[in-house]
Amino acid sequence: MEYDVHIYTDGAAKGNPGNGGYGVVMEWVGKPYKKEFFEGFRKTTNNRMELLAVIVGLEKLKYSDTKVLVISDSKYVVDSVVKKWVLGWEKKGFANRKNSDLWKRFLIIYRKHKVDFKWIKGHNNHKQNERCDELAVYASALPSVSIDAFYEREEAKLL
Repeated sequence: MEYDVHIYTDGAAKGNPGNGGYGVVMEWVGKPYKKEFFEGFRKTTNNRMELLAVIVGLEKLKYSDTKVLVISDSKYVVDSVVKKWVLGWEKKGFANRKNSDLWKRFLIIYRKHKVDFKWIKGHNNHKQNERCDELAVYASALPSVSIDAFYEREEAKLL
């Protein structure tokens, strides 16, 4: 498939849970057009930030049925989609599944586009992946960060 957009993503968390953030670099294929997005959270996990980066990237697309290649260093995210685990979790109502709020949100936006995934090794001098990592780490260290309310509410139930 020829792609309209490449979305590079990364997530980070200092501690797990701890302050975290995501970074996204979007590039339109064949055009010198690029956008970057990032956000930090006060208490979250690396996996949540990896998944949220993909969601935000897809949600930023303006047109339905966009052909997208998501490039991520997260085996958790890539394998969950490519191996169709997330569809099995959905059939079971996400019972006992971590990050169910984000996976539900992911499936809504994922189904609006034509999305493929590619896993790449992290911290391997891949220009866009390194930039996403910089954005995620930067976002996690911002003095004012967002609250990952779902995560904090779920974690409180376990205490």
